[in-house]
Amino acid sequence: MLEAELSEVLAAGVHADDVPELAPLLAARDVLGSFISLFRGSDTEVVLRLLVLREIGQQADAPRWTPEGLRQRFAYLDAVKLETVLKRLREHELLRFGDDGHYRLSDLGRNAVAALTTLLQFGAEEDAELGFLTAQLAGLQATGSITPESLGHLLGKLNDLSLHFEEAIASGSEFRIVDARRRLAANGRWLDRGTELLRRLLADPEVDFEIARIAQRIGLAQSRLARVDAAFQRALNKIESQRVTLGASGISSSDVSAWLRCLPTEALAALAAGAVSMPPQPALLAGGHELLDRAEAVLSDEVRRAEADHTLPPPDETDVSAAPEVEDLRLLEHFGARLRALEMPTGLGPTVAGGGFGTASYRLSLLALLADGGEGGPAAGPIATFMRVPVGVTFETGLDAVGGDEIAAISRGRVQPLAASAKD
Repeated sequence: MLEAELSEVLAAGVHADDVPELAPLLAARDVLGSFISLFRGSDTEVVLRLLVLREIGQQADAPRWTPEGLRQRFAYLDAVKLETVLKRLREHELLRFGDDGHYRLSDLGRNAVAALTTLLQFGAEEDAELGFLTAQLAGLQATGSITPESLGHLLGKLNDLSLHFEEAIASGSEFRIVDARRRLAANGRWLDRGTELLRRLLADPEVDFEIARIAQRIGLAQSRLARVDAAFQRALNKIESQRVTLGASGISSSDVSAWLRCLPTEALAALAAGAVSMPPQPALLAGGHELLDRAEAVLSDEVRRAEADHTLPPPDETDVSAAPEVEDLRLLEHFGARLRALEMPTGLGPTVAGGGFGTASYRLSLLALLADGGEGGPAAGPIATFMRVPVGVTFETGLDAVGGDEIAAISRGRVQPLAASAKD
């Protein structure tokens, strides 16, 4: 019957035997049938079956129940509903009724109760899935029955946590980052236990290659999670540097945001009343100037003619009488004449002073050029003539006070006239 029903959901020409992933599920159809019967129906019916199954399985010292004992134990349930539940559990081999007239859990029923108990235990904690998967792997390792599929579930959970934490950091929200950091701390003990489990697993020299490969990937995922706390701290430090404090009250923008997040929707709406206005926006004005420009281009004949006219503009006549611009080197030539007129050594201040700070700075840069020897300069022209001025320039450490002509102090140094033959 199951193969016939599967043929309705598989693609045309595909049989159940052609899908390898279906093989383990078809082989366990009896187990699946029992679980399907346990969870099929309304929520009330499912809860009632689980309640009865768990209570029967919790009596460890005397695991067998008489019908009268069950009726007394479940006196708060309707007698007809209780008999219906017991009958369904017996029909699907979750509950056995022995020749001695006692009820007891079957092996499948006890496994279902144990799995349910584990899930409920971890369900009360943060990220129950990670704790359940780690505990399940620890049990499988103890029995030597770890499979690549069971390791893959843990790897998928770790990668999902990594993506969640990365999204929290990328959001820039202080509240999301704090919540993600709390979630990381809650999972810390499971990450530590998972690390110990992987160490024991990889220490086995006869471990299966596929299991070892997935275990190494799990180790890399756990390493990323171990480093994410530092990323949380950096993101929080960045947010802290941008936090705004409201005057001298000590209340920050984060405090206001946290307070607003605690308010119900009605209170937020009351605060926003009159503070936000939405003026009408006609569709014609929604596009701004771009929409108006397009409308003008479509409606105006003059604009269309101008866009269709591709003729070149008439040529302009060039003014041949206009002389090309030349660099004004009069200040250079004047300073060169002043240096040639020097008869005795002079400090830098008196040599470059005159005309204000800008002019003095220009003259000082020319003296620095002379002090360097003028290597790489032009061979002819006003600059070349200036470079042949027969003076020596020496710069010293320290400053000389000037106090005039927009100059407070100048570098210490001297300008000394030289023999013309030595410079040439």
